[in-house]
Parts: sequence; structure tokens; C-alpha cells
Amino acid sequence: MDRSDALWTLAEADRREAAAGGTATGHAGGFALSTQPVAAQTLVVTDTAGIEARMDAFACGGTPIPVYLAHPKAGGRCPVVVVVQEIFGLHEHIQDVCRRLAKEGYLALAPALYHRQGDVASLKTFDEIRPIVAKVPDAQVMADIDEALRFAAKAGPADTSRVGITGFCWGGRIVWLYAAHRPSIKAGVAWYGRLAGDRTASTPTQPIDVAAGLTVPVLGLYGGADAGIPVATVDEMRAALGAGSASRIHVYPEAPHAFFADYRPSYRDAEAKDGWQRMLAWFQANGLGKG
Repeated sequence: MDRSDALWTLAEADRREAAAGGTATGHAGGFALSTQPVAAQTLVVTDTAGIEARMDAFACGGTPIPVYLAHPKAGGRCPVVVVVQEIFGLHEHIQDVCRRLAKEGYLALAPALYHRQGDVASLKTFDEIRPIVAKVPDAQVMADIDEALRFAAKAGPADTSRVGITGFCWGGRIVWLYAAHRPSIKAGVAWYGRLAGDRTASTPTQPIDVAAGLTVPVLGLYGGADAGIPVATVDEMRAALGAGSASRIHVYPEAPHAFFADYRPSYRDAEAKDGWQRMLAWFQANGLGKG
């Protein structure tokens, strides 16, 4: 496969993911096969100078769950940010986000939230991946993140009185739901996460259902050119949040889905960098400062 073929494969993956509303994933520890040729040339890599970063594991309900953890080597106890995986799971890009946050003074951790349902590392199509992801119940995800935070308190210099959460695509939806599930956290930032859709036994609630009662301030970052999350749906979410909500949604008019994913052709440098700064400012403004 040459670079042009690889770009077409990723573009098609982006299209299918957007159409599915972010219902596919990958495997902890690497990129899905279809992403490897482009990722090798375009991935932003953050070094570990001044931070500690490692794969670890915690137990939830008797099951060991892999988790990637990164934090500063010095400086005392750190506010905690949970990073929730996107379409391809706990791969190198999500691990890099943890390292970036550690460089900013946070203890960041990303649990492998599909771990129980199956290994999708060798799968090549969304048709193969979707049945596995469809088995992942929201209740399990909430419990695993709860346990990940308990693990963080023991695994590094975590100040678990100051917790935030961020997530991408599939993980963006989870940010909204976790903010409703655990109102004691300080803030959330949801990157192009699905807001509405079918309700199933595994996914009985959508973000738009919890918007009115949300007390945790969540910043939503969305693309105006996202084929899977129309601006009309974003507007419905704003209306559901209500005028008095502490949450906000920012739309980048020309950005597609997955505009932060720097290993995919959907990446938009200006919007990604602006979104990152908005995220850091949001955490700072809502009690997750580094000091």
C-alpha cells in the first residue's frame, strides 16, 4: 500500500466512523492495521523528559484492565485527568495525549475500556469491529473509570479531589455521561462525541438526555463539517443544556470529525491547537489548575 492508498483507507475510515457516530475502536498498545502506514509518517510524538509514563493495570470486578499513566516526575500532587479513548482504542495517539497532559502538570490516565469485550487488533473493517464495541455497556465504562480513579490515587502523585475528564469521538460521548454519573468531578472536555442516537440495552442514555441536569461544567468541541454529528444536533444539545448551564459548546465551522487526530487525514492543525488551549483554559478555570 502506497501513501495515497493509505490516505484513501483512512479517509474512508473517517467517513464510516462519522456515519456510525463513533462506534468503532482499536486495541490497546498500537494502531489498527488500516492506520499504520499514515501514522508512521504523521504522528506527533511527545517525549518523556521530566515525566514518568508507563502501561499498568488495575482490577475491576476481578478483571485486570490495562491503563496508560503519565505524570510529572516532580512538583507534588497533581490534578487528575482521565483520557477516554477514541475510535481505535488505547493506541499510541491516546497515550501521547496523556504525555502531553503530564507535561502540563497533570496526572493523566487512559484505561482500556473495551478490554473485556474482545481483541480487535487484527481486525481490518468496521463491520468486524462494530459487534465487539456494541457489547460494551455504558454501566461497565462508568465503573471502570471509577476504579481507574481509585487506582490513580495509589499509582502516582494524584490529587483525586481535583479530577477532570476528556475524550475523543466514542470517548467524547463518554465524557458527557461520566460528568452526569460523577458530579463531584471538576470539569470535562468532550471532543466531537456523539450527542444523540439510538438507545439500547448497553447504551440506554445519550448525552442529550442528561444535559438539563448536568452540574459538572463540560466544554464540547465540535466540527461544523462533521458528517456524523450535524450542527443541528449540536444546537439541540445547546438547547437541552439551557441558558443557565455552566457547560459550553464551541464549533469550528470548517472542521470535520476527528480534527484533533494528528495521525489521520481529518487532522486540522489550527483547530486542534486552538482546542487544546481551550481545554487547558477550561480545566484551569474550573478548579484543575496545576498549582
